[in-house]
Amino acid sequence: MAAAGPEDLAAVAASARPVSGTTPSAGPKFSKAGTVWRVITPQVVLRNTVTDADGDTANLTFQVYTTNADGTPKTQVDLDGSGQYGVLVSPYVASGGTAKVTVPYGILKPGVLYKFRTSAFDGSLYETSWSPWADFRIEPYVKFPAPQTSSTIDKTAQEIDEFTRTDPGPALPTFDTNGAVKREATQERTCGKQDAQGRKLCIELSPPSAASEARAKKRVEALRKAEAAKARKAGKSPAEAAVAPAVELVDWCWDKPVGKNYMTRTEACLKNIGAGTLVFIDADDKQIGLAEFDFEQRIKAYPNKGASGSNFAEFDQQIAIMPVSIDQALKGVTMKWNVGSTCQSCVTSNVKWTDGQNNNAGSTAYWDVDGSSPPYADRWGRVTTQWNGTGKETIGLGWSVTATVDASSTAIATANFGTSGIDEVKELAPRCDDWLASSAPGCVLPYFKPTWTLDTNLYPAAGGYYWYMQQVMPDHAGSKRWDSLMHYLGPDTLVKTSSGGTWTSDNSRNVVCGTNSSWSVHPSDASVGSVDCDEYAMASTHESGGYPKSVNLVTSGTKCAQLFTDKMGDGSANFGLHADTRTATNGPSGTERCGRAAIPSEQNQKAFSGFPAPTWRMLDGDGFFVTLPGFEHCTSTATTCTWRKIG
Repeated sequence: MAAAGPEDLAAVAASARPVSGTTPSAGPKFSKAGTVWRVITPQVVLRNTVTDADGDTANLTFQVYTTNADGTPKTQVDLDGSGQYGVLVSPYVASGGTAKVTVPYGILKPGVLYKFRTSAFDGSLYETSWSPWADFRIEPYVKFPAPQTSSTIDKTAQEIDEFTRTDPGPALPTFDTNGAVKREATQERTCGKQDAQGRKLCIELSPPSAASEARAKKRVEALRKAEAAKARKAGKSPAEAAVAPAVELVDWCWDKPVGKNYMTRTEACLKNIGAGTLVFIDADDKQIGLAEFDFEQRIKAYPNKGASGSNFAEFDQQIAIMPVSIDQALKGVTMKWNVGSTCQSCVTSNVKWTDGQNNNAGSTAYWDVDGSSPPYADRWGRVTTQWNGTGKETIGLGWSVTATVDASSTAIATANFGTSGIDEVKELAPRCDDWLASSAPGCVLPYFKPTWTLDTNLYPAAGGYYWYMQQVMPDHAGSKRWDSLMHYLGPDTLVKTSSGGTWTSDNSRNVVCGTNSSWSVHPSDASVGSVDCDEYAMASTHESGGYPKSVNLVTSGTKCAQLFTDKMGDGSANFGLHADTRTATNGPSGTERCGRAAIPSEQNQKAFSGFPAPTWRMLDGDGFFVTLPGFEHCTSTATTCTWRKIG
């Protein structure tokens, strides 16, 4: 057999050389957006497979370049600093395995498009070519500028909520949250006892109709004209007319559409009570006369005694009764508003009646039928309830209207207007307390869930971080998108520490970000400045990972998603929120029940400054939402959410 020649030996050597894989990748999380690997941390992991024909172990040399505008390689990046070649070399791996290197923090910049490739070595033979190029970019979860110098965002601004009553009384149906009938009316008509002549008075309640809605619109226009006339008489322009009629207890309620109920944390506007028809019948059940009225109600709670003008916690109630028609056979109609309460520490005044212009209308709601044409004057009844208790009390309310007619001295009919809600909901039950050390005693409607609007103009890093956590946490704590409430850890909590003290936000914070939580500052660009450990959900909530009864309870903050703020390196003045992969090498999994992030100290300390607003009177377990207006346009963490200025 002839000896192998030089060409044959070269061919054998070539076939024995190790070979890089054809699909190099960058991460974490090793996911692509088109042809570019999206990396969530500046500590980039580069990897590729390597194969050796002889089955030997082999390593890979990794080379990184910046790119030109057209995506072609531009300048090699020095990966090893003091090294001769500016590359990183992986440990040896078995043939067919994946070799990888981690680029130290500070070498690669967020927002910059890079290319990398690999070349193999098995200890004796080098791969004679490079692998294909792979593109990657460090992309944060969210991107934002430095804080703005000013902002018009109102952190405590609230929207008026529509709501459905759970107990409107037996004469009206109940509805579910989607507006479908949940329970039909169980009582079509209620009648009183017969008088000496066998006559009796009955009353029927009916939900708002197209006719009652049309009447309400006419009343609104009439009130507008009346207020404009007052302004003219006082020498004012129409624009200076009162926004709401003087008689109105809840300023924003008077021109709301009939057929719905509305509320805020301190006020309720009931415009879904409907109409009531009085029916006067003789002993043979023949109709003698009719009268029809429209009804509305209001509730106003005062969050501190100074707001009410009295020395007590207080809430007021109002009924508006608008006659539509009254037959002369009735001669006259009197309405009595009956206000019930479960309060143990309350004093409720007598009803004070006025007309639609807030003029005194006497001790009763009375309409005399004197042959004049309708419409008859509206009657507005108002009662004041003062609470002088201690601690806190949720007060159940109930209402009815009792009617009599001048045509009979004893015929009476009563309509049940329902209560403040079933026990499980109590949507219209005021709660009064003296718990808040920073505020005098007061009352609110705790069914209303307030919204804290974080000022993402002034605190964009905190806002972006909270937005990310709302998206990925299993319970989406605080997110309106998922209708997921947070619940306040109030001063009245019954949860105790191991030593018997009251559990506070400091106790919760210690679990996630405290001295024993194993948190340390991740390196970042000097422009980021001083940072704090910021936890989400906040330590002042039941959703905090440190709260003992939390659905998100963890044994340590190390179980939370780990994140940090850093400067973008793309030439912009922006910053980004990145994964801290020092412990969780692949970054957050998206299943963590809490988060902790290195956020600029001032933003961490001020983003929730002033929460909760004193007018909310938040106590333990009260629900609230957190909205993040500069980031709410984003719906997925699969791509970078970029901040938008508001206002």
